[in-house]
Amino acid sequence: MTGTSRSALLYRGTVMHHRHAPVVHAFRHGVFFLRLRVDGPPPELPALCSRNRWNLCAFHDADHGPRDGSALEPWIRGVLADHGLSCADGAIWLQCFPRVLGYVFNPVSFWLCHDRQGALRAVLAEVNNTFGEHHNYLLAHGDARPIAPGDWLTARKVFHVSPFFPVSGAYRFRFSDAGAHCSFRIDYEDARGHRLVTSVGGSAQPLTGAALAAALLRHPALTFGVMLRIHYHALRLWLKRVPFFPKPLPPAEDTTR
Repeated sequence: MTGTSRSALLYRGTVMHHRHAPVVHAFRHGVFFLRLRVDGPPPELPALCSRNRWNLCAFHDADHGPRDGSALEPWIRGVLADHGLSCADGAIWLQCFPRVLGYVFNPVSFWLCHDRQGALRAVLAEVNNTFGEHHNYLLAHGDARPIAPGDWLTARKVFHVSPFFPVSGAYRFRFSDAGAHCSFRIDYEDARGHRLVTSVGGSAQPLTGAALAAALLRHPALTFGVMLRIHYHALRLWLKRVPFFPKPLPPAEDTTR
């Protein structure tokens, strides 16, 4: 739905994880998330949502990109240029959880980078772990052709996320963003085969006061719940005696392609 003239969208949907090995473990949870236009004038937000100040729901620039509160568009344009992707010279949208009651944890946020004709040329997957570290996977075709629904993009895993998987193998990403519905999938594979399937998806609507109020009533502890569920499912995996891997040092570079 990024072709809409609106610059702030709310999605209501689900997050799904399905671990295939070394034990089977799966869950699905309802969520809501925002998609905001990064380039151009700041998007208009409803009364319940603020930018860079406290509110029931808020988006803070310092939670993303350079992490210093500076403007996001110059940063992402610089990342694209540094990696030979200046063809993504059109609209840029950031999809993420907002802060709710001042708190947020985004396991992964997505920067959707289009060309001036509206074609998706690159996606920056901004990954956070529970140790306060972050890393960016920049995804694009080798020839920079548009990313079509159903295309698979691969990135070597270089960043520690879960202590129940080593830092090895690769991620495979697929982005479907047709009409008012999105479905983003991430598979994890290593030398032993298919290990994990994750997805996030939902249906879009304009970010209005009524839509946000309904989402907050349904998920009043959205972002606190994200962190609580991470630790709850980690405990279940530990009780299932899934092997534990210590955290290595993060990669020297903030972004890999």
